[in-house]
Amino acid sequence: MKYIKYIVGAVLITSCSFATTVPEYSKAGFFEVEKSGRDVFNFNIGWRLLKGDAAGAEKPDFDDSDWAVVNCPNGLEYITSEASGSCNYQGPAWYRKHFKVDSDISDKLLKLHFEAVMGKCKVWLNGKPIGEHFGGYLPFTVNLSEHLNPEGENVLAVWADNSDDPTYPPGKPQTGLDFTYFGGIYRDVWMIATSPVYVTDANQANKVAGGGVFTAVTELTDELAELNVAVDIQNDFSKTAKVKAALTLLSPAGKKVAEEFQTLELKEGASGQVEKQFTVKKPKLWAPWSPELYRLEVKLTDKKGKALDAVATRVGLRKIEFKGRDGLYLNNKPYPGKLMGANRHQDHAYVGYSIPNNGQWRDAKILKDAACDIIRAGHYPADPAFMDACDELGMFFITATPGWQFWNEDPIFEQRVYEDIRGMVRIDRNRPSIILWEPVLNETMNPGSFAINAHNIVHEEYPYPGAYTACDIDVGGHEVYEVVYGHASSPEVYLKEERSVFQREFGSVSGVNTPNRMNRAWGEAAQVMQAKQYAESTLNKASWEMICAQPRQFVGGALWHSFDHFAGKHPRPFYGGITDAFRQDKYSYHMFASQRDVSETTEPMVYIAHEVAPFSSRDVTVFTNCEEVRLSVNGGYRVFQKQVKHPYRTKGHNPRTWETRDAKRVWATAQRTSMPHPVVTFKDAFIYEDTMQRPLKSDGKPWPADLRVEGLIGGKVVATAIKKVPVNGEQIVLKLEDRGVPLTANGSDFVMVSAYTVDKSGSLVRYQNESIKFEVSGEGEIIGDESIDANPRRMEWGSAPLLVRSTLKPGKIKIRASVLREGPATIKAGELEIESVPTADRFNFVEIGSE
Repeated sequence: MKYIKYIVGAVLITSCSFATTVPEYSKAGFFEVEKSGRDVFNFNIGWRLLKGDAAGAEKPDFDDSDWAVVNCPNGLEYITSEASGSCNYQGPAWYRKHFKVDSDISDKLLKLHFEAVMGKCKVWLNGKPIGEHFGGYLPFTVNLSEHLNPEGENVLAVWADNSDDPTYPPGKPQTGLDFTYFGGIYRDVWMIATSPVYVTDANQANKVAGGGVFTAVTELTDELAELNVAVDIQNDFSKTAKVKAALTLLSPAGKKVAEEFQTLELKEGASGQVEKQFTVKKPKLWAPWSPELYRLEVKLTDKKGKALDAVATRVGLRKIEFKGRDGLYLNNKPYPGKLMGANRHQDHAYVGYSIPNNGQWRDAKILKDAACDIIRAGHYPADPAFMDACDELGMFFITATPGWQFWNEDPIFEQRVYEDIRGMVRIDRNRPSIILWEPVLNETMNPGSFAINAHNIVHEEYPYPGAYTACDIDVGGHEVYEVVYGHASSPEVYLKEERSVFQREFGSVSGVNTPNRMNRAWGEAAQVMQAKQYAESTLNKASWEMICAQPRQFVGGALWHSFDHFAGKHPRPFYGGITDAFRQDKYSYHMFASQRDVSETTEPMVYIAHEVAPFSSRDVTVFTNCEEVRLSVNGGYRVFQKQVKHPYRTKGHNPRTWETRDAKRVWATAQRTSMPHPVVTFKDAFIYEDTMQRPLKSDGKPWPADLRVEGLIGGKVVATAIKKVPVNGEQIVLKLEDRGVPLTANGSDFVMVSAYTVDKSGSLVRYQNESIKFEVSGEGEIIGDESIDANPRRMEWGSAPLLVRSTLKPGKIKIRASVLREGPATIKAGELEIESVPTADRFNFVEIGSE
């Protein structure tokens, strides 16, 4: 890994530069295996869409010729970047897809796997009902074979309704909800073709602790790991089948570690299981700092050696233990420091929930770069691509069943929650990133009997070591949960507990006019206030400092929230993210990033949270992971230096004695000394008048008008940041924001391009308000138009975002950005050329979406 430092205007940005690669994603729950006998097709392209209801739309001869043609993931509509207050569409919608089946798979079993459809939905093939589903966050599968026309055109119809419905979770009306029910087929759709003998899908098989492929680490030391593997195989032949199963475990380097062959005889319509315990010597262990992934391949052949089916899953060999007051142990060792991160909702400006796989990955990478080693679901299971990224990048994840402040006494609601819990465990049980299961409904006063049942279901579905459930400490039935959620601002409550404690949401203050809810466009003072609120809260709310000061029993916390997100019940979005809804960073993002210690994979960094503007603060705020920082004002006319290295805990503090001491008094002595890398503030260091009316140097030339911060380790300068006083904007500069994951030519992927304005020296001009007009040519298209303020887009806080979506053809994309009304003295236009890369996906479509 190589780190680079570059300047956008006068903004020194430190970021990771990774080799450009397209990540591998799971498809319908598995990774693909070559020559497997299983064919997986991307089914996202070319759906006809009607936002509304239509009688008879399930019939194959229904006239849909005037419907829009779209590609999935699809959210029914594009939205503004301020899409709160329930302004999104809620109601029925219809999707119809015309498709044909190639002759080489027409004799196979065909299924369709929906990763998620928002709300409730029904599915028809050629006018015949083939399935229905309730709930918008979990996958489901329908069988196509029975009603398929193998030689001609087929019509698949999906009715989806994201209206309020109290009979399935979350259940709460959107107008009272702290997030939003964005609609549509908003995750991927896969068509799977297999022989009649195949590895099952865990949720479709519907077996407790069974179905599909189930892996679990049962023993682990530095010398060996025991991995239990169970594979469920179904025979849908009309006769008995003799099957040979080969299980191969590959190391992170791709070398064969272990192999097992078993033969089983399956009667017509019957299923059977293959089980094996692999022993891995000198295992490479999965951890946030070393996310090593093994690969388990399962191959089925008939008695003649012909391939029937093959799938792969990834395995992280790791051991998690919550040891009460001794806190979190990973791989038999105390977890170093606190496990810190953020919560994540899945919405995005303009597109709502419909984020493609690469976008999911980029979200994870953004958070990993911000020193987030744990993500909590808010408040439903995440997209499989986001989970794939967590496994590979080394991020723990707390997954949650859908729910938020709502309980329905109708028994069908409770039953559907239980179904969601089982589904949640089955889709994510193999992932090393899963550290906690949250099966209760978030912030809901549900019956204690329900909470106990929810906990028990998790352990029924995962009957191995390492399964831990978590819930709030004031929920009825919490006594059976292994981990409780607590608040670092109220240590007297959790100190009575023997269990480990995690703060599921820190940093947020209730209400809209609070120091943490800061729109990026509000500028320097607001962003500094937010960053300091998250670092060192002065409002008796938990912060980095407060959490890190707690004993080991308090294992960490997750910020509320990672990205600005939309809400149904508020007219204003939640502005408490460390980025905005486009994923453009705020100062607090860099404060988070500075909490990562310098190591082999983390470079020294300094960031100046100051814009050297006439209305900038006299205090200069700096974020750094260095031992010391030196601030030079106006080229060294004035120099300030601070030592920021400090003890991790207050001298003499013994966490084991907290329960017998006055918690508030102990907290007071530990409070300001525990954050890994405190915020540095140089008081009264910047005086704008002195900067603009500075004296001359000895050579008769003026001192430069700038701020320069150097980070030192061991007395040596290891990182530098510079901010210059900007003048009039001269040029628009475009920057691709792809986080090392290129735009993929699959008709669904999109990437953000940011337009900045810089002056003659290249300094970024933050306070520029022009409206920017974008033009795109080549193998890409702009998402959104003037109806949602996407194009043209007004600059805010020095930038204007553009979302560019790929076509199905890889190639060059030219982007031009200009001010809306160009003149002889206006800011000059900027241009950028990017290139999309080919996809390895195979497709099934007869038309291509244009929206």
